[in-house]
Amino acid sequence: MSTVWSLQVIVLNGGSSSGKSSIARALQEILPGIWLTFGVDTFIAALPGGGDSSKAGITFEQGGTITFSTEHRALERSWYTGLSATARAGAHLILDEVLLSGDAGQERIRSTFADVDLIWVGVHCDSDVAVSRESQRLDRVEGMARQQALSVHAGVFYDIEVDTTNRSTDDCARDIASQLSPDALPR
Repeated sequence: MSTVWSLQVIVLNGGSSSGKSSIARALQEILPGIWLTFGVDTFIAALPGGGDSSKAGITFEQGGTITFSTEHRALERSWYTGLSATARAGAHLILDEVLLSGDAGQERIRSTFADVDLIWVGVHCDSDVAVSRESQRLDRVEGMARQQALSVHAGVFYDIEVDTTNRSTDDCARDIASQLSPDALPR
């Protein structure tokens, strides 16, 4: 039996270098209508120093652990509030997320988007494969991929799950799209 959603927002959650951004871009191409992609990287890029300034409220620790200041979390709430207003105004969004606090992060998004239809997609990738991908990228702190590969999924409920370990991001995007009811998609 197929679930029918009235879709406004697709939330992709996975660790660093799991393939979320590539899946988001592929979904933009195959889903009907115009979908805007935003996510944690967009938010961080907008912070002072692109997230590398002490004013950004982010601390990247050895081993890939990331901590946030109280001020950063308040600004994050503002970010999600703005995105939820964009969705309520009629835009279709794909959120590319890394829920470092697992189910607590999911609840923060859920409560902000309380009146918006969300589809939760878990993007999984074997930690060794994610680490290999991470080593090819200059914009990643070493250790993030391994640390996040499982922790971002802790306690998170998903409507759809994909694994990019041995599958292309395009194939994963097609799998996601195939599980969405045509009645739920914009025309």
